[in-house]
Amino acid sequence: MERKIAILGSTGSIGTQTLEIVRRNGDIRVTALAAGRNIKRLEEQIREFLPELACVWDEEKAKELRVKVRDLPVKIVSGMDGLIEAALEPSAEIVVTAVVGMIGIRPTIAAMEAGKDIALANKETLVTAGHLIMDLAKRKGVRILPVDSEHSAIFQCLHGERSEIAKILLTASGGPFRGWTKEQLKNVQLEDALKHPNWAMGQKITIDSSTMVNKGLEVMEARWLFDVGFDQIQVVVQPQSIIHSMVEFEDGAVMAQLGTPDMKLPIQYALYYPQRRFLAGDRLDFEKLQEIRFEKPDMETFRGLALAYQAGREGGTVPTVFNAANEAAVRLFLQRKISYLQIVELIEKAMERHKKAENPSVEQILEAEAEAEEFVLQAASGMR
Repeated sequence: MERKIAILGSTGSIGTQTLEIVRRNGDIRVTALAAGRNIKRLEEQIREFLPELACVWDEEKAKELRVKVRDLPVKIVSGMDGLIEAALEPSAEIVVTAVVGMIGIRPTIAAMEAGKDIALANKETLVTAGHLIMDLAKRKGVRILPVDSEHSAIFQCLHGERSEIAKILLTASGGPFRGWTKEQLKNVQLEDALKHPNWAMGQKITIDSSTMVNKGLEVMEARWLFDVGFDQIQVVVQPQSIIHSMVEFEDGAVMAQLGTPDMKLPIQYALYYPQRRFLAGDRLDFEKLQEIRFEKPDMETFRGLALAYQAGREGGTVPTVFNAANEAAVRLFLQRKISYLQIVELIEKAMERHKKAENPSVEQILEAEAEAEEFVLQAASGMR
């Protein structure tokens, strides 16, 4: 039976790998695509997959694209309204949310309100609006299928289990600066931070992985996805990225999901759940592997992870401020306007000055985002 999907963020790393899976399997139809500004790649995707609708965030780029694909029966839309329209494309049963940042909240909520399942690769949605999203999923009876490799691993470990979770062991590679001191990190350049040892990802998530802020966001995401307390989530550094995460149960048994570092596995698992399909690629060779190492994360040097636990425990709009301040700071670092260590410094300053709102609405979440972003831009200009 053919599955119909919409992909938000189709030209990014997760989006293009999702389309690889569509290409290889032949029984998934793409009904909507959404991208930011990369209309060259989006045009190629439209011509290959022939969706009903395509969204470009930038209206000027959307105008260009309309001209380029005028020979095809595809509707081109733009902006937030267009992104929501893509998420609501009537025939899509699953919406793959692979846009980067808090831009994903409104379309995710709209898709869920319409009864669509979510293949979730946009962690910011749960980090900032987890209380709204999980309640909505329950009320609408929709499934949230995790696409992050770590959350997919936990999801796979829980499949068919009936016992209580004692602990989630969320694995981290440690990034390119594992074992470094704060003194060494002072001299990190953009090119250094963009070299991840194991995974090929987009620029923003690669920087987040190097600061371990990404792992902090994943801790907050896991709290909502699996309904556990922060004391039940332990980050374990596993440098080879072979164990993608583990679950310890109340009887002391630990289940782990292992595999090569390939994002296509969690993407395909989400699209076909609960079935498994053949996936071409490398397999683990245990004779060559011989050992798997574990380390404790250094939360003193990589303060971003400690701040994430703090933000998650405080709750309300604090996780939004953590996330929004990081987004703004990473953007400045990518533009070479601040130094590497100033990313986490700005997150901490934004959290310190924020007045928390409890159980925030979407409007309050977006207000907190704007406030944190504005603060980071102003604070950063004073650092130069």
